[in-house]
Amino acid sequence: MVCPRCIKVVSEELEKLEIKIKNIKLGEVDVVGEIDKKKLETLQQVLQENGFELIDDRKSRLIESVKNIVIETIHYDDLSEKNIIWSELISKELNFEYKYLSQLFSSVEGITIEHYIILQKIEKAKELIVYNEFTLSEIAWKLGYSSVAHLSNQFKKITGMTPKNFKQLGKNKRKSLDKV
Repeated sequence: MVCPRCIKVVSEELEKLEIKIKNIKLGEVDVVGEIDKKKLETLQQVLQENGFELIDDRKSRLIESVKNIVIETIHYDDLSEKNIIWSELISKELNFEYKYLSQLFSSVEGITIEHYIILQKIEKAKELIVYNEFTLSEIAWKLGYSSVAHLSNQFKKITGMTPKNFKQLGKNKRKSLDKV
C-alpha cells in the first residue's frame, strides 16, 4: 500500500471478509486474532485483484517497510525544513543496521536504497511540476535538494528530459508510486 486510498481499499476488503483490524498504515496491517486458511486464501486473491500482494516473509516485509518509510517521507512530509540522513532515519525506524538493510534491499530490488530515494523524489517532482503550483526553485527546496541545478541534473538523468521539457509534455509521463 503506497497511499491513503490504498489503505481505504484494503480496509474495506478486510471488513467485507469480516477480518477485524487492530492497526492499519502504509504497507502494514495488524489484525485481531488468527485468520483461518480459507479466509487467508480469499484475502490473498482479493488483494491481488486490487493490485496488492500479501507479504508474509520477514525479509520481504523489511524491504516493504524501507519503501514505505521513503514514500511516506517524500510524498507526505515537507522535506524543506528537514536535513534528512536517510541511513539514520531508516535504521532507527526499523531497528536494524543500515548496512544490512541496504544489502538486503539491493539484493532483492536490484537497486540501492539511495537510487530508490532519488526515483521517489523525481516522481514527486513530476507531480509538483504537473500541478504547476510551485516554481522549480520551490520544488527543489520542498524536496530537500541543495539547488535547482542538482534537481534538474537528477531529473534529466532519470527521465531523459529537463523539468521544462517534462512540463511541456504534461501529465502522461507520471507513474503510480507502486510502479516506481
